[in-house]
Amino acid sequence: MTRAPSHAMLHRLLILAAAALFSTGGAAIKSAHLDGWQVAAFRSAWAAIALYLLLPGGRARWSRGAVVVGVVYAGTMILFVTANKLTTAAATIFLQDTAPLWILLMGPRLLHEPVRRRDLVTMAPVALGLACFFVGYGPPAKTAPDPLRGNILAAVSGVFWAGTVVGFRRLGRAGGTGAGASAIVAGNVIACAVCLPFAFPVATGGLHDWLIVSYLGIIQIGLAYVCLVRGLAGVPALEASLLLLAEPVLNPIWTWLVHGERPGAWALAGGAIILAATTVRSAIETRRGAPAQRPT
Repeated sequence: MTRAPSHAMLHRLLILAAAALFSTGGAAIKSAHLDGWQVAAFRSAWAAIALYLLLPGGRARWSRGAVVVGVVYAGTMILFVTANKLTTAAATIFLQDTAPLWILLMGPRLLHEPVRRRDLVTMAPVALGLACFFVGYGPPAKTAPDPLRGNILAAVSGVFWAGTVVGFRRLGRAGGTGAGASAIVAGNVIACAVCLPFAFPVATGGLHDWLIVSYLGIIQIGLAYVCLVRGLAGVPALEASLLLLAEPVLNPIWTWLVHGERPGAWALAGGAIILAATTVRSAIETRRGAPAQRPT
């Protein structure tokens, strides 16, 4: 009688654990003295190894579709790291969370999903939140030396993440969850291969830096995806999407605690609008019987 509730709670905790691990990326990336190319290369190298070993689907042979999605996912990974090196962690994660806006634009052509009036209504606040980051992006700071360029890269990472989510959905229709896992492994291998030529020579970097990039690859990506995949097996789509909102909430908190980084008022306002729009959209889609989609 008590096993079902306990299993449901375990699945919820796994998704929360995934969100918490994902959320540490900004603070950890900023803690490394390596540059963006180096962090992206070595982070993805460790992630590819970890996901290959930890996810059964990650050991599947790469299909052409998995490689294509992997290329887009690699772009997401590289842009996320680079943006974090240039702007605040809050701006990076909130701008990446504008992905639903771009999914709305990609859906008709790539997924043959029509644009509905309610989609336009719920996505308008996401566009407003996106604009907030470019109205007042704040002066340069130690942990955010070029906020305007970083915000632009973070916004582009949202486009790439949207393409990745669309790609996962296409792969899921064709080959199930294993195809998505192989695309994640492929993406990390591709990201490492793209960044590696720019990562050498490594003029700086001590044990502290190598421990950070190892953590980013093995724990922040690898273990987080394992928790997410297992948690999604027992949690409804809406509940999962709401639990995953812990990632953008916790991300700037960790960066503030570790680095004292304080996002500006415009960034906080834009992030709040994007989070609210994402939550409302998930609730509307689930109420109407459509599966909620929220990137992580």
